[in-house]
Formats: sequence, structure tokens, C-alpha cells
Amino acid sequence: MKNVVLIAGRELSSYLKTPSGYVIAGVMLFFQGLVFNGYAVGDQPTLSTEVLLRFLEVSGGLTIVTGVLFSMRLLAEEKASGTMTLLFTSPVHEGEIVLGKYLASLAFIALVVLASLYLPALIFVNGKVSYGHIASGYLGLFLLGASTLAVGTFASSLVKHPFLAVLLTGGFVAILEATFWVARISDPSTPASSTILGTFAPYYTHFRNFRNGIVQLSDLAFFAGIIYVSLLASTRVLKSQRWR
Repeated sequence: MKNVVLIAGRELSSYLKTPSGYVIAGVMLFFQGLVFNGYAVGDQPTLSTEVLLRFLEVSGGLTIVTGVLFSMRLLAEEKASGTMTLLFTSPVHEGEIVLGKYLASLAFIALVVLASLYLPALIFVNGKVSYGHIASGYLGLFLLGASTLAVGTFASSLVKHPFLAVLLTGGFVAILEATFWVARISDPSTPASSTILGTFAPYYTHFRNFRNGIVQLSDLAFFAGIIYVSLLASTRVLKSQRWR
């Protein structure tokens, strides 16, 4: 566990000292501000709950994009810079490398998500929404970011260039979300979210409940499963690469 903390601390320090993390965070927060004022609030009288729903709807997509972009800072960057060799020759387990890198990215993206909390708080200026609804929505945003980063960690373990890691992560995420539409097209009479294929879509199926203020154990289990399987697969890939 000590090695995990050391790796995570080093990685988080790198995020805070380099401009790339701030640029990604700044772009996300900028677009969230535009969305809140232009789409969520709009120029017509709108119910406070609808404003929150619209804001969370787009914020979910922006969080996924942010997680995809952060995948370039994971394992692929270590390979591109040559520092992965140093990690492989040190007394650190592959799982500690994966978990340390992942937790650092997760901590940073959590800060980015929380930084936008002032936007739904503005709803209270002229309206009122449930604090529980806001908390549920932000829990969903956090889990979306966490699962995307986990998938990004796996994708990053497969390639040696950060740009390829971004493309591969985006492809994996797109495939997961596409299952919802495939299920919807194949059987229009049945809600896609209730089909086996449709349950693989993080945003369209599981985040939708959080966005509506509903926290279900099945949704929590789904995100936990994606994170666990992705990190486990990343560890296995690194282990195979270590002894080549």
C-alpha cells in the first residue's frame, strides 16, 4: 500500500505542476458554464428540476470526454517517456503501479467535477431543487469519470503512445454506449435499459438514474464491476509486458 501512495502522490504532483491537466479541466469547466447558461437555463422560464436535469445530462458527456483525455496521462505516457522501464526494474508490483496511477487521475478528475458544483448551486438564486438530487447527480458524474478512467487505464496499458491511448479509450467507451442503441433498435418495444445488452451502457443506462435523483445498488455494482475488471485487466497486461 505504501508503494501505491508513493506512486499516486508522485503522479498527482505531476498533474498539479504541468499545464495539461489544468487545460483539460479549464476547457471542461468553460463548456459546463456555457451549457448551464445557454442550454440548462436558456432564455425561457424553466422549472428548477429541469434546469438541473439538463445540466447533468451534458455534464455527464463532458465528464466522459475529460476521462478519455486523461487516459493519455496514464500508462502510455510512462512508456513513451521511458520511465516505465524504471518502474518495472523497481520492487513495485504491477497492481501497485496501476492502482497508484489510477488513484492519482481519479483524485484530479474528482476535483474537476467538484469545481463545477457552483453551477447547480446558482439554481437556488431563483428556484429550489433537492440537495439529494444534486448529490445523486454528482455521484453519477464521479462514477462516470471513475469508470472512464479505469477503461482508459486498460487502453493505455495496451499501447505505447498517449494519443493512441486516447483513441483506444474513446473507442472502448463508444462501444459500451453503442450497446444501448443496438438494444433499442433490435427490440423497440422493450426499454433498452431493461435488456441484457443495454445494461452495458454506462451513460445511457446507469447514469440516467443518478441524473434523475435515483441511486440504485445495481448501478453502483455496475460501475464497480467496470472499474475492477478494467484495472485487473491492466495489471495482467503490465505483468505480461514486464517479462518480455
